[in-house]
Amino acid sequence: MAGSSSYEKAEVLEMEQDKFIRFHWMTAPKEEYFEFRIEKSEITNQTILIIKDFAEKKELKDQSMLWEYQVKELFHRLGN
Repeated sequence: MAGSSSYEKAEVLEMEQDKFIRFHWMTAPKEEYFEFRIEKSEITNQTILIIKDFAEKKELKDQSMLWEYQVKELFHRLGN
């Protein structure tokens, strides 16, 4: 839930500096992960943040809202 203060532990599964980092929640099934990937648009030269996460179909809306909130909070903290 957005704004809650609960914490979960995750481990880094794989990463490539300046490209992506993939995590696994310690309490999630082994095949599930979430990932942050940075790409550059060849057309606009903009930097793009791509977030991949696993969710049940019934949880998609809530998960999307959670990540949207988290990204907005990140931009706010960065001063953008």
